[in-house]
Amino acid sequence: MLLLLPAALRADELALVRALLAAARFVDGRLSAGAVARRVKHNEEMDPAAQDLERLNRVVMGGLARHPVYRAGALPLHVAGPLYARYRPGMTYGDHLDDPIMGADGVKYRSDIALTVFLNSPDEYDGGELVIRSAAGEQVVKLAAGDAVLYPAGNIHHVSPVTRGERLVAVTWVQSLVRDAARRELLYGLNAAREKLLRDAPEAAETGQVNAAYLNLIRMWSDL
Repeated sequence: MLLLLPAALRADELALVRALLAAARFVDGRLSAGAVARRVKHNEEMDPAAQDLERLNRVVMGGLARHPVYRAGALPLHVAGPLYARYRPGMTYGDHLDDPIMGADGVKYRSDIALTVFLNSPDEYDGGELVIRSAAGEQVVKLAAGDAVLYPAGNIHHVSPVTRGERLVAVTWVQSLVRDAARRELLYGLNAAREKLLRDAPEAAETGQVNAAYLNLIRMWSDL
């Protein structure tokens, strides 16, 4: 399931993120890649030792945490601190799979969902599309600044070469309460119906039944 998160960041948050990144030091993106991905990864990432990293993370993760599509679609249990990536002309990230287990210093998490937040306008660069392979074929994503996309981390994906300008994104990964992507998709659709019923007919017997089904499926399928 691929889900779009329009306006994950507000205009003021986006302006702050852009200002902090403009002053940041970037390093070779291959430093954060596994052995296989390192062969196809050619970008730059914000220095993980940068003093503004925690401030950036609070802004970006705060925007995601309040977004209803993120909460309903990801059902987040653990979330990684974002990587802030920059692509300049000639840079790309070839076909790869994200590592299934991530983390360091003894804190490990399963990467069920990958999430990209677009930090600058698509008019500012050519190329740089995020291309995700799925059973339905290739899905090409290039969104407005502040928008985000989430998709199963087990899908092969790549970033097309940038041919003009600069592409800026924040990338993170989520361990979901519900491991199985098909179950998450069912829950997302059921929750949409549930929320509409709770708004429109909160006292109806059917509303109570749908609400109970959703909550008990979460109970049945969650990893906790």
